[in-house]
Amino acid sequence: MTVILFTGPTLSPDETGQRLEAVCLPPASQGDVYRASLRRPFAIGLIDGYFERVPAVWHKEILWAMSEGIHVFGSASMGALRAAELAPFGMIGVGAIFEAFRDGVLEDDDEVAVAHPGAEHEYRAGSEAMVNIRATLARAHTDGVLNAGAQATLERIAKQLFYPERSYDRILELAASMGVPAEELGAFHRWLPGGAVDQKRVDALAMLQAIADLMREDPGPKRVSWSFEHTVFWDEAQNAAAELPLAPADGSDGMVLAELRRDPEAAARTDAAALGWWLAAERARRDGGTIESAALLDEARTFCESRALADSMDLGRWLARNHCSRQNLEHLLAAHVRVAQARAASPSALEASLLDCLRWTGEYAVLLERARWSKAR
Repeated sequence: MTVILFTGPTLSPDETGQRLEAVCLPPASQGDVYRASLRRPFAIGLIDGYFERVPAVWHKEILWAMSEGIHVFGSASMGALRAAELAPFGMIGVGAIFEAFRDGVLEDDDEVAVAHPGAEHEYRAGSEAMVNIRATLARAHTDGVLNAGAQATLERIAKQLFYPERSYDRILELAASMGVPAEELGAFHRWLPGGAVDQKRVDALAMLQAIADLMREDPGPKRVSWSFEHTVFWDEAQNAAAELPLAPADGSDGMVLAELRRDPEAAARTDAAALGWWLAAERARRDGGTIESAALLDEARTFCESRALADSMDLGRWLARNHCSRQNLEHLLAAHVRVAQARAASPSALEASLLDCLRWTGEYAVLLERARWSKAR
């Protein structure tokens, strides 16, 4: 059973791998859950997702995933927000943050937002989430480090900061300027290294455990009590999402090539076919051959019919399974048309090359013997 997780600053792929075998992808943006669903996983776990400048995960794509039999979990960050909103429809929320949003204790998106760089820096958080600050201040009060007044003041200061600016150092600096006793702030500062609460991480780990527990139960595909409504907007979103292939984080291309090379004979045949394809396409380009739009359309129609791709949804699934964008597919179709053009231009030369190839691989004699036997019958 395959599990796909969207995570980044909350949990690293290494941390998730120690607890659950899963495909880990970067924080999700709009369309990513749809593209992940095309892989037909058992479950999708949404932890981190983008806010602000990048369109956020759309509720509709989560609903579609569940209607397709996929168990969708949410926790900690964007996942907690979407799970709170879609719990009535069957999305599974896990953790204290999800519960706070579900119950109306928390409402603002900035409660879970953090600043973070990209993949080159492993999405490490550059600020502290408000939900973590709240949990930390509550524990400090329980531990007798902060009195109720100081706890409320620090919490108010943190909430008033823009989320990328939230850090304990900045909060303590502002608290000192507002007259919070230095001895209390000093005690809190000394307590922080061992006492700070990372509630987002706690909740994300709980979600991994919940997914693992469900996998052991093996309940089969997700079942929902409602019908998914197809709309014009949903069709447009599908088409837009299919334009961008979900980047494989599991080294799929290398795995495919390594698996192919485990069978030397199959690898040799594929290498020969690929080389022939490439040379034919290159020759057609050098000769200045053009591809008529009608020829490309016919090739696309044949491609879809031969693979039983009846609509854009089927095509989207094929693209996702093969880690291929529409642009890549158009390139493949054009290359196939050029190969056909080269074959039609020099059929005798192609036959001669084919016979030489069969002699080289040893298949010539086998096929000749088979042909004689068939003729004798």
